[in-house]
Amino acid sequence: MSTSTTPTPKPTHCVALVAHDHRKPDLISWSKRHRDVLAQFTLYATGTTGTLVSDALNLPVNRLLSGPLGGDQQLGAKIAEGEIDFLIFFWDPLAPMSHDPDIKALLRLATLWNIPIACNEATADLLISSPRLTDAQWVRATPDFSSHQQRHIAAPTPHNC
Repeated sequence: MSTSTTPTPKPTHCVALVAHDHRKPDLISWSKRHRDVLAQFTLYATGTTGTLVSDALNLPVNRLLSGPLGGDQQLGAKIAEGEIDFLIFFWDPLAPMSHDPDIKALLRLATLWNIPIACNEATADLLISSPRLTDAQWVRATPDFSSHQQRHIAAPTPHNC
């Protein structure tokens, strides 16, 4: 898999904020500590997290559906379309989730498209303090999947019963 850095920089980076129920207070606390940096970005969040972040920071947040209702998949689509640059996802490793396949798909897409992911406060602190985060000229390397998209797949042969 090769990578490309040819896309033009966006005027502002887009950061997605997601937190499971038991981790929402942690994400809100973390967000308050980093409000000034977060204010520089276009913010996205799933469901209730979006409302809580917007209220706590008094900043606009593009709200998607709740994770279990399709918000994780909406966010995954935005990642695949190149709209999200960073993912802060405080998930709960101790609680089983009814939408575990959606969570796994979201993390898979973020990894596939080379999106920096922070799943805990320590990693989020490192990510938010990176000089790359506030560098408007920084463009993350994006994978080149052209060979995958252009591959030829032979049509199945009919089987006689």
